[in-house]
Amino acid sequence: MANIRKISELAGVSVATVSRVLNHPETVSEETRNRILKVIEEVNYVPNSIARSLSTNRTSTIGLIIPNILNPLYPSIAKGVEDVFYKKGYNILLSNTENDAKREKDSIEMLLSKKVDGLIICSSILERADFDTIIRQKVPLVLLGDYIEDADINVVYTDYLLGAYMATNHLIKTGCKTIAHISGPMNRKPSVEKLEGYKKALLEAGYKYDEEYVIEGDNQIGGGHLALKKILKKKGKPDAIFVANDLMALGVIEAIKVSGYAVPDDIAVVGFDDIDVASLIEPKLTTVTHPVYRMGLTAARLLLDNITNEEEDCFKQKIFIQPMLKVRKSCGYDNRIEEIFS
Repeated sequence: MANIRKISELAGVSVATVSRVLNHPETVSEETRNRILKVIEEVNYVPNSIARSLSTNRTSTIGLIIPNILNPLYPSIAKGVEDVFYKKGYNILLSNTENDAKREKDSIEMLLSKKVDGLIICSSILERADFDTIIRQKVPLVLLGDYIEDADINVVYTDYLLGAYMATNHLIKTGCKTIAHISGPMNRKPSVEKLEGYKKALLEAGYKYDEEYVIEGDNQIGGGHLALKKILKKKGKPDAIFVANDLMALGVIEAIKVSGYAVPDDIAVVGFDDIDVASLIEPKLTTVTHPVYRMGLTAARLLLDNITNEEEDCFKQKIFIQPMLKVRKSCGYDNRIEEIFS
């Protein structure tokens, strides 16, 4: 089997030149590069990835940690990440944490032990101190869908408070007087911000905030179904419900129908995320949309910039992406011009 020294002899160049073609081809002239690549192809040379990682101190792998592989948001994010790194010759190690803090810590430890060149962590539930290991090891890191105050970490984030405010305010404008909220797990920053956006819209409109109309869900379809049942039992029928994510909204719509009510005639529903199925159910779900694929692309580009930047004090960025309201039939809004242009 040919090795790098044999390649150098056949191409009439030094071993160092062959190494540069394999690792930094842009530093070698086109003529020399093409000659070496032709020899590599002729002898069917396969570079030793372990040896390369030892010489370059890189493994050409990155870690992607997601909280729930079954949630339709995360495959779109993963595709955005992969579309960037695949073109650069990187492999992605994917870890699913099932929204469990211990599993997330274990995933980080495992990926660091494999010497990944960087990490993208989606919707982390860890605390500031939990990231000290990554920061101390100077492993490039991007948080996606969450942020940590005063931490020198790259962030790609959606303005959840604004999105929840827009959703609730829209229900108010349609004439709904009693608006309930099914939140996500309240140990998560996005859930807290969505609740704050909901409260802000109510109070600005002169509505009373009633905490008994707020039920904590689990971001799953079944959790939405159960939360709606609790609201009906606890407070009776509201005019509308703002649901913290679309999966729970699907469960809410089903539970409304099972309870003998109609959407939106009896109870209007607005979700958050705009997953694909939101436009396929009946009635089609009004929801807050944010570009998760583009968020994946953005996170990947940020991470790649940090990996390839040789300066230790590489500038960290916090990118906040604005959400939009996509109006469909589930909110009971007759004038659907907003849907056409959203």
